[in-house]
Amino acid sequence: MKHQIRITTISLALILFSFSSYAKLIKGVVKDNVTNNALSGVIVELKNSNITTTTDKDGKYGIEVSGENSILIFRFINYKEKEVFVGNQSKVNVRLIALTPHKALSEVRVSEQKKEQQKEDYYMYDMEVPAVQEESIMIYNKSIRTKSSKKSMSLSKVASSYGYVDGFSDYNALPPNTESYDELRDNTFVSPVKEPLSTFSIDVDAASYTNIRRMVSMGQYPLKDAVRIEEMINYFNYDYPNPKGSDPFSITLEASVAPWNAKHKLVHIGLQGKPLDYDNISQSNLVFLIDVSGSMSATNKLPLLKSSMKMLVNKLDPKDRVAIVVYAGAAGLVLPSTPVSEKATIIAALDNLKSGGSTAGGQGIRLAYKVAKENLIADGNNRIILATDGDFNVGASSNSDMVKLIEEKRDDGIFLTITGFGMGNYKDSKMEQISNAGNGNYYYIDNIKEAQKVFVDEMRATLFTIAKDVKIQVEFNPTYVKSYRLIGYVNRKLAAEDFNDDTKDAGELGAGHTVTALYEIIPVGVNSSFGGDVDALKYQVEETVVAPKGTSSNEMLTVKFRYKKPDGNTSKLIVKTLSMTQLSDKTSENFKFSAAVAEFGMLLRDSKFKSNSSYEAVIALAKSSKGIDENGYRAEFIKMVESSMLLAEK
Repeated sequence: MKHQIRITTISLALILFSFSSYAKLIKGVVKDNVTNNALSGVIVELKNSNITTTTDKDGKYGIEVSGENSILIFRFINYKEKEVFVGNQSKVNVRLIALTPHKALSEVRVSEQKKEQQKEDYYMYDMEVPAVQEESIMIYNKSIRTKSSKKSMSLSKVASSYGYVDGFSDYNALPPNTESYDELRDNTFVSPVKEPLSTFSIDVDAASYTNIRRMVSMGQYPLKDAVRIEEMINYFNYDYPNPKGSDPFSITLEASVAPWNAKHKLVHIGLQGKPLDYDNISQSNLVFLIDVSGSMSATNKLPLLKSSMKMLVNKLDPKDRVAIVVYAGAAGLVLPSTPVSEKATIIAALDNLKSGGSTAGGQGIRLAYKVAKENLIADGNNRIILATDGDFNVGASSNSDMVKLIEEKRDDGIFLTITGFGMGNYKDSKMEQISNAGNGNYYYIDNIKEAQKVFVDEMRATLFTIAKDVKIQVEFNPTYVKSYRLIGYVNRKLAAEDFNDDTKDAGELGAGHTVTALYEIIPVGVNSSFGGDVDALKYQVEETVVAPKGTSSNEMLTVKFRYKKPDGNTSKLIVKTLSMTQLSDKTSENFKFSAAVAEFGMLLRDSKFKSNSSYEAVIALAKSSKGIDENGYRAEFIKMVESSMLLAEK
């Protein structure tokens, strides 16, 4: 009997030991081997499995392993891959070794001829390169005049996208900066007597914000035309209430004093899309359209792109399908539409991609739409994800040609997401126009952390469009509004008659997404340097402003929204009003933080409407409205403003 008990006890112990060793949670922190900085966005993979995770903003991770023979693989752009045997450890802290040095000592001899004296200055940069992977070069927002050539140069315009320049001083040998941005002119104040309606398409793109962040992180003050304020504001999510009725989004209106001008008012319009119903997710048909031209060879381009796509594949449902189309000198299908259940096949196809050749972007887009249409899923999510630096130079390449091509394809029920990568020859102007023309959105991926945000945290919701062709039209009451201006949305403005025209394309709203728009208003009776006054008309008589019957006399404005269902052709109208009694000194965190971002954008653009804006005011307002900030995005914004303030002083 004792013998049996002993055997049973041993067996039970073995079972318990086996169970306890079968699955256990490993936690740890990943840091840089030299700087000791925490690395955010490191991919942690259980070897010989599909189990992966990524480190958070503090470099922390947690992953379940099966048994003490488990091996963890740590991967991060610009760092040496590392494998760690788990054994009986429950905590595995890792230090990764950068593939490139952390310090670049560059001596630049600067000579400047002045009338009163000739002087030589020496600028020595001994700068710690942050342990980040988004860019492989340091750039400085300094202008120099070389002693030998007597030619003015800007170091921010000689940035190479081909790796660190370690102690490099021959700036004439660097490839030129050919980044392109469309010229933007701020919306001006207009009188509601002359223009009572303001109409625009919603915009959920966020590319401008991350591109600005990239510039600031590299020590470059952002280029004025790279700053699209609405994309900065809409990079962040806001705490709006979820929709309760049949409409796919809720609407929030708020008004108070404009933080940068005490005489003016600021109107805040917020939309909140209904959250994704994970129990009833439609199947997805995705086509990855990947630029593998020679310009994509840098580590912050194709290698980062491939890591990003792998992260997305790991989050897709096994029933979803993925095809891969590439383009360089010509376009080709490297992976036919494949179920995600065959994940290893998709990952292998991504791993085999190499860069080289010119850029036949037009051919690639045509082929991608063809593949997507051939595998179209009725009532599913059919989408092309274009990943490129935007450098189209063979075939259909002009902005107008590319826009026309996308416009021809958008009625096929196929949506388009554009993701931009890299620097040096980045073509923001082209990608923004293509994005506006198609049913889709536009992101800029500057580092692996942003890839996680776009492809892991948000892409599943982004894939599911809940409303398309969403338009907003605001009518201002001249009894209370002397003049108004829409902040941002310069490229999204529509003619008044476009609002009721269901053939006119507008922006899309994804599940759970928020959209925010701001209007700055000069109230009646306020003398402002921005005026809004016009001379009396000579050939027509101005009509007396009269509130229509049944309308409250204290309405400041009326906001109208039109949207279509994702598969619909007829729009639905929603109407909301904002009264003078809703003006309040007590504003929400949504109002204050969006205002802080808008004010920062005006400073970067050196807008004539910035009034009393200052970096100090932006920082104070953002800090007071940071809120919970679970992912640290708002804290990161505050640090970026602080860095920009230092750059502006140089």
